[in-house]
Amino acid sequence: METLRIAIQKSGRLHNNSLKILNDCGISINNGTDQLKVKALNYPLEVLYLRNSDIPQYLRDGVVDIAIVGENLCLEKGNDLPIVQKLGFSKCRVSIAVPKSMNYQSIQDLDNKELATSYPHTLKRFLDEKNISAEIHLINGSVEIAPNIGLSDAICDIVSSGSTLFKNNLKEVETILKSEAVLVSSPKLNNKKEELLKKLTFRIQAVLRAENSKYVLLNAPNHKLDEIIQILPGMKSPTIMPLADKNWSSVHTVIHQDQFWDIIDELKEAGAESILINSIDKMIL
Repeated sequence: METLRIAIQKSGRLHNNSLKILNDCGISINNGTDQLKVKALNYPLEVLYLRNSDIPQYLRDGVVDIAIVGENLCLEKGNDLPIVQKLGFSKCRVSIAVPKSMNYQSIQDLDNKELATSYPHTLKRFLDEKNISAEIHLINGSVEIAPNIGLSDAICDIVSSGSTLFKNNLKEVETILKSEAVLVSSPKLNNKKEELLKKLTFRIQAVLRAENSKYVLLNAPNHKLDEIIQILPGMKSPTIMPLADKNWSSVHTVIHQDQFWDIIDELKEAGAESILINSIDKMIL
């Protein structure tokens, strides 16, 4: 039987979140101490724990079939590899930062300057688009220290909270791209592995929909039902059930997380009462 080989980072936040989403998909992985390769107990999946920067080449070579990586890495080292699914976690951005003392006005201030980065290809594409000529120094790790030791005038690096920049007296001035974890595939998948990937992606999408949605139950007076239904953005249409009091009904629907509080406020104003919110484990359309 075919087995799908997935690469994830050996350690770090992306490692933990990658294992979590596989677990949420009902895939049991028994992680032994210091193991670099393990098989799932209940799905034809083999997990390889690899160094992040090596994963794109392993995908090209067909050593692994799929991988969970940061979109930033994919664009830097694997922009020829197809993104199967964005995963919504490990969000960050690749940005340019300069010393706080620099009177930065626009991207033109970087013309003929020196920039240190771990993302030379991403940075060069951005600078070329802006018609900026700059010298790029490749640094693997501790990029933020480069301006302080006179190696560069500015840096380009991953930013999450911005605390590391603050500690190194830097300020973020340009965002090159926004990144999140993505599921990427090898160009060498055969038909059987393509089918396994489709099944895995189906599970992942059900998990992601559930994480971004809430199941809402509320009571509404019947004369307000039409108004309340117009507010609800349910998947197709809300479920309406009569209550013991013949003048009232129970309404069940799903609301996306991004719209949640605004819609709840509208429902209350329209006469909805006893609103109950539940998390959703999986949501299959």
